[in-house]
Amino acid sequence: MNAAWRVLLAAVAAALAVPATAQTFPSRPVQLIIPFPPGGNTDLMGRALQEELRKALGQPVIVVNKGGAAGTLGVIDVLRAEPDGYTIGLTPNNPLTAQPHMRSLPYGMDSFHFICLSYYAPYVLIAGPKAPFRTFREFVDFAKAKPENLVYGHPGPGSQPHLGMLAVLQALGVEALGVPFQGAGPMAQALMSGTVMAITETPAVAQASNLPVLATLTEERIASLPDVPTMKELGFPAEGFTAGGLIVHKDAPPAAVATLEKACAQATATQDYKTIAERLKAEPRYLPGAAFRRLFEVDSARNAEALRRAGLGPKQERRDGSAPSAP
Repeated sequence: MNAAWRVLLAAVAAALAVPATAQTFPSRPVQLIIPFPPGGNTDLMGRALQEELRKALGQPVIVVNKGGAAGTLGVIDVLRAEPDGYTIGLTPNNPLTAQPHMRSLPYGMDSFHFICLSYYAPYVLIAGPKAPFRTFREFVDFAKAKPENLVYGHPGPGSQPHLGMLAVLQALGVEALGVPFQGAGPMAQALMSGTVMAITETPAVAQASNLPVLATLTEERIASLPDVPTMKELGFPAEGFTAGGLIVHKDAPPAAVATLEKACAQATATQDYKTIAERLKAEPRYLPGAAFRRLFEVDSARNAEALRRAGLGPKQERRDGSAPSAP
């Protein structure tokens, strides 16, 4: 066999091998990185999805928790993994839509392929049991009476509850004093004790402690809270939510991405997944990759402006005089 024939046969073999390889994905376990510690909402949502993904992919899905730096460390692990489709991440919006505006990070929206949105939880404005207001109108009057009259809580600058309250304050055109806490638990305790007067969080937080919900940060009323008006209805449009879905490295093979997209659609459509998500007080909402990315892009632009107004960002000093933290 001469050299020309060898080259031709090698080319044919390579061409035939491409679809054969693509059709075998996944041929081994898939790693699912969750960028928060075990036991939190993101972890629970990831584990709810894990078993359904296993069924859809026909391979084990191994959860790896990588918490730290507001979820950015786990997202960085997805970025640095081999771009073969075997390492995916389940991330909420904050590490992608807020943290890149808070600090210098090695990733951005363009670093990943968005597979599908798997859950969504809207935010609501919650009053504490000792707050000097019980209705939204009273909240507005109190907040406008004197700058920084209102004291609110949040689990850290740039967190979703913090961004939710910034959206409320911006809509009202008022200032307020924000008090950061080390996590949602201490924040909720401070609300109950009267240390802070209000927070924004998911309806589940309000329902767990029977706290008054003054308004929702949604386009439409929430089905479980039919009597609570949206801020838009009240004349002060504001939006806040936490939502999450699957991402993979932008250079993952198209065939692998297509398989992951199909598996995610199948997994989120199962009744078992929906039941677990609803039990966790989250809405099992599916969006395909393109719509998922658009949701996060809009959230990112909104967060960038809110954080800029608050004096929070990688190129400016914080209002408390501290330098931005590194991941």
